[in-house]
Amino acid sequence: MSGDIRPDAVGVTLEDVSLAFGSTEVLKGVSLKIKPGEFFTFLGPSGSGKSTLLRAIAGFGPPPAGRIAIGGDDVTRLPPWKRNVGMVFQSYALWPHMTVRRNIAFGLEERRLPADHIKRRVAAALDLVGLKELAGRRPSQLSGGQQQRVALARTIVVEPRVLLLDEPLSNLDANLRIQMRRDILALQRKLKLTTIFVTHDQEEANTTSDRIAVLDQGVIQQVGSPMTLYDNPANRFVAAFLGTANLLDGRVDRVGGRAVFRTDDGTVIPLAAAAHAEGPATAMFRPQHLSIRNVGEDLGAPGEGAALAGRVESREFLGHLIRYAVAVGGHVILVDDTHQAGRPSFAVGDRVSLVVDAAQVRLLAT
Repeated sequence: MSGDIRPDAVGVTLEDVSLAFGSTEVLKGVSLKIKPGEFFTFLGPSGSGKSTLLRAIAGFGPPPAGRIAIGGDDVTRLPPWKRNVGMVFQSYALWPHMTVRRNIAFGLEERRLPADHIKRRVAAALDLVGLKELAGRRPSQLSGGQQQRVALARTIVVEPRVLLLDEPLSNLDANLRIQMRRDILALQRKLKLTTIFVTHDQEEANTTSDRIAVLDQGVIQQVGSPMTLYDNPANRFVAAFLGTANLLDGRVDRVGGRAVFRTDDGTVIPLAAAAHAEGPATAMFRPQHLSIRNVGEDLGAPGEGAALAGRVESREFLGHLIRYAVAVGGHVILVDDTHQAGRPSFAVGDRVSLVVDAAQVRLLAT
């Protein structure tokens, strides 16, 4: 989190939250604590339960088993309008016949607040999201990004205790998504408002979140900061979902007093730490944790890593780098090599050596 926590910021606590629709379990014993003022993200593929979990916090749908508390208050069975949370939907859900100003004022008018009070708060919200000059337009006269700003302003103007964002960027084009996620984070930092964000996009989660909960099939797989999850995933799912990962099955053995990882086809990768217990394991390392070299080229200092002989099966030019798929034994290993103009690259069919940075290899339980 950035900056001081606002005095009235609240945390959100989930205790053994479970929910089923018929015979289908959507949430399975979810427990976690979201800190006051935190930008927290539920990340997972379609069907993982992330949006269902967000809606349970908002109070939409049947109440789940377990307990949901906001600021220490049990809200598990309270209706949405008594929870004082604000939710921004994927569809924006703006009133098409109302101006921007009226859309933002709607929630305040429903609360029967004094007209001058509404006017001041709407003006402040318009200024906060940079739409002061467009207050008289209708949604159809706005771009997608501007409509999203209206939806945000309409939500924050009622001063919710918690801001809930349900994939709010999914309807925007790629460049606008980048700008809007920056704007949302800047707004959250300015308001210091506890915010829960739902997305399936790893880049969105990594660039905005203080912490992330990775969900799969209604179960939290791991909770942590973006870097912690990326560098030290708890299992295969987290490793593969957060970026690109090489995952090799095998076992940890000892050779000459040093721990090594050995695959079934005999590929051997030295491990940096000596304390690894022997036995079955999965080795994980990222494409940038290897270097690709010509066969016979100097492999660097002794102990730098494993030298694996292989053959380039395919290559992708990604602008800033070239991603090679290299066949090593019975495996295909991905390796990223920084692209520089004029620098020779490898072609499909070339024989190459890969060097794995042993310090970056992580072992996952099988």
